[in-house]
Amino acid sequence: MDVDRPEVRTQAGVLRGEAGRAGTAVFRGIPFAEPPVGALRFGAPRPPRGWDGVREATAFGTPPPQSAAFGMDALAPPDADDGDWLTLNVWTPEPGPGAGLPVMVWLFGGAYVIGMSGQPEYDGGRLAAEGVVLVTLNYRLGIEGFAHIEGAPANRGLLDQVAALAWVRDNIRAFGGDPDRVTVFGESAGAGSLAALLAMPRAAGLFRRAVTQSVPGPFLSAPLAADIAGEFAAELGLRPTVDDLATVGPGLLPAAADAVGARMERYAHRWGVLAHTAIPLAPVVDGDVLPRAPWEALAAGAARDIELVAGHTRDEFRLFMALDGTLGGELSEERATAALRTFSPGTGGAEGAGGSGGGGGSGGEEAYRKAVPGLDAAGLYELVRSDWLFRMPTLQLAEAQVAGGGRAHVYELVWAAPGMGGLLGACHGLDVPLVFGNLRGGLPALLFGQTPPAEAEELSALFRAAWTAFAAGRGPGWPAYDVDRRPVRLFDTRPSVAPYPEEVSRELWREHVFGALPLLEPGV
Repeated sequence: MDVDRPEVRTQAGVLRGEAGRAGTAVFRGIPFAEPPVGALRFGAPRPPRGWDGVREATAFGTPPPQSAAFGMDALAPPDADDGDWLTLNVWTPEPGPGAGLPVMVWLFGGAYVIGMSGQPEYDGGRLAAEGVVLVTLNYRLGIEGFAHIEGAPANRGLLDQVAALAWVRDNIRAFGGDPDRVTVFGESAGAGSLAALLAMPRAAGLFRRAVTQSVPGPFLSAPLAADIAGEFAAELGLRPTVDDLATVGPGLLPAAADAVGARMERYAHRWGVLAHTAIPLAPVVDGDVLPRAPWEALAAGAARDIELVAGHTRDEFRLFMALDGTLGGELSEERATAALRTFSPGTGGAEGAGGSGGGGGSGGEEAYRKAVPGLDAAGLYELVRSDWLFRMPTLQLAEAQVAGGGRAHVYELVWAAPGMGGLLGACHGLDVPLVFGNLRGGLPALLFGQTPPAEAEELSALFRAAWTAFAAGRGPGWPAYDVDRRPVRLFDTRPSVAPYPEEVSRELWREHVFGALPLLEPGV
C-alpha cells in the first residue's frame, strides 16, 4: 500500500486517502448516507449509493447548514444546498483489515445548531497515533436535524448519528478498527446526543462504551418541540410541515431559528425555563425515536451493558459569561436573583414541584444562598447556571447509570485555562482541545494563549491516555463511581481521586428530576 495515498475498500467502493499527522492515514468526506435533499429531505437517513473505481477521500464533506452564532454560517454559505452533509472522516495508524484496533467516534457540540467535523480542533491525528481508529462525522443541525416537524421523523440529527454508527459497524474493520470495540465520545450537544443514543433502541448494539463530556440538561417534550417548530415556521409565513418547510432552501432555514432564539424570553409563559436560554432546539422525547429521557431510561437499565465515563468542568458557565461580556465585571443582585429563581431546583416556579427543568422559585433561591453564603451575585449566577445546564445533568446521568445496574466513571476538570488572564477558569469546552491534543489556533488560542503552557500539554497527555485506555477496555484509570464513596477523577496538573467535589450542588439537586421540558401553554 502506498503510505502517502492509502486505499481502503468499503462496502460502497474503494477510497483513497492521504498521509495524516504522526504517521496516521486519514480518509475524509466519506458518505455514510444519501444527501437528505429533494424527496429525502426531512426524512430518516438512507444508506449511501456505491461507486465504481476509486473515490478520492482527501477533503471534508460539505458542512451542514449553520446558525449565524460565532459566524459559523460563513463556513456553510446559504447557497451550499447540495445536501452532501452526511459524511464522516477516519484517522487510522494501521489502514487495512486485521489490526483490530479500538474505535473512537466523536460527536461535536454546538447547541444543536452549529458545528462541523472539519473544524481544526477535531483533527484526529494525535488521538489516532495513540493506537485507536478515530472517526468524526457531520449530522443535521437546527431545523433540518432537530425541529419537530409534522410529517417528519423526530430527532433526525440523532438518526444521522445512528446511521454513521451503523456504517462504522459495517466498514471500520477495513480501516484497522474492531467493530466490537466502539466507544462514542461527545461534548456539550454532542454529549446530549450521546445521552440520547444511550436511551435509544435504534442505537442498541452499535457501541460498547461512551464518554459524555458536559451533558446539557434540556430535552424537550413533543408538545413543547412542536410549539417551538410552529414559531420557526411562522417566522417564514409557513406551517411547521414537511411540505411547507421544503419550499425553503436548507441554507436559509437557520435564520428562522436564530430569529426565534433571539426573542426567547417573550415565550416564557409557554416554554418555561427554556425561554430564559438561547437554546431553541434539543433532542425530543417523542416516544418513538427517543422513548424516554436519558436519566429515566438509564435508571431503568437501558444502558447497563455500556460502560460510561461522564464528567464536566468546574466552571462550566464562565465561557458564556465571557461571550456575553459579564465575566469579570459587576453583575447585579437583580440578575442573580432572577437566575436563582429560574434555574435552581425546588418547589414553586413555572415548572412546578419536582419539575424537569428548574423553575425553583424563591425556595430554590433561598436554598442556594444558604448553602453558599460567601458568594457574591456573579458567583451565584455562575454557579446556578453551571449546575442547571451541565454539571448536575452530567452527574445525575452517571448516577442513573449506576442505579440501572451499569458502570460509570466520573471526572471533573479543575485546571484553570490561562487565557483571558485566567478568568475563564475550568470553563465549558476546555476539555475538547485537551482530549484531541490540538492546543493551537481558533478556540484553543482563546483558552491557552498563542503558546500553550507545558501544563496544558501534560494535561492533554493525561486525557488522551485515559480516553484511549477506556476505549481499549482497560478502564480510564480511576475507580468506578458508587453512591456511597463517590470517587471522582480530578483532572489538574497533579491529578487525583477524591469524593465528588461539588457536594453543595449535589445536595441541592438531589431530589430534582431531569427529563423532558413541558409545554406550559400552547401558542395561539
